[in-house]
Amino acid sequence: MNYPSIAVGALGGTICMTADNADAGALPRLSAQQLVTAVPGLADIAQIHAETLLQLPSPSLNLAHVLDSLAWAERMVAAGAAGIVLTQGTDTLEETAFLLDLLWTNPQPLVVTGAMRTPLAAGADGPANILAAVACAAYGASRRRGVAVVMNNTIHEARWVRKANSMSVETFESPVVGPAGMVLEGMPQYFRPPSRRYSQRAGKPDLSVRVALVETCLGETGEMLDAVVHAGYHGIVIAAYGAGHVSDDEAQRIEALVPRLPIVVSSRTGSGSTAARTYGFSGSEIDLARRGALFSGWLGPRKARLLLWLLLATGAPRDACATAFEFWKRLDEVD
Repeated sequence: MNYPSIAVGALGGTICMTADNADAGALPRLSAQQLVTAVPGLADIAQIHAETLLQLPSPSLNLAHVLDSLAWAERMVAAGAAGIVLTQGTDTLEETAFLLDLLWTNPQPLVVTGAMRTPLAAGADGPANILAAVACAAYGASRRRGVAVVMNNTIHEARWVRKANSMSVETFESPVVGPAGMVLEGMPQYFRPPSRRYSQRAGKPDLSVRVALVETCLGETGEMLDAVVHAGYHGIVIAAYGAGHVSDDEAQRIEALVPRLPIVVSSRTGSGSTAARTYGFSGSEIDLARRGALFSGWLGPRKARLLLWLLLATGAPRDACATAFEFWKRLDEVD
């Protein structure tokens, strides 16, 4: 039988971590080949090309690493791979997957997975996650769906998934739209057609561009925004109260800074959209829009930061940034 060719690239993370003893703490050590060799039944669903790209804990991954992983995945597809699986740590997995989704233009599936338990822990989840991810990447109906995150036999669209628990194996969720599907008895099953996608491909990103993420909190006056601008950042995303609100003091600082750099307001709640026309107090969404702020709609602050970074890093003008964020405010519109 001719099984589809799936390229598995390992970036590090808990899924490849071992420890010398119980007190030493786990470190990323296992190679991609060691990871796939430990998965029962993998050879029965795909021909695997395994390659170790990095061995890093996911907090140490950076934008350049993600772009390098994208380039590797594109080379694998050009060489004939029917799908791609990347393994990494879960701490930054939602961000890596979203940035890849913004840039991935191939019809072949790109699936990101990891583990919440180390390979030597009781009930290690890494092998099952790799098996499910490869099954998803090898399945024909996964094509043209962009980047997926597969964990705990659940398929999430990269644009919506988030890590919602620090330690549980059921940590990943998609609070806006729910999971895209499940892997049942080794077979991916999708609940709905692919969601409308946004992609941004306009040249090689400038890695010197920096976008700050600032969370507002009780008593905040906006002085942090001044510090961010003074530090040379090129854009700011504010994880704001509720549906996109800040204090009166912070609103005034936003108005003063908007001529210098784009400021995007998102919700810090973890679910739900920013508002557009409900509240009118100083620091409300109506007031901040009048002052020149942009709003991220249904897109959460961490992903809004990545989208703004990509826009600025590829030279998008201010009006193009505004248009890009408009996409995330009406999910029911048709391309």
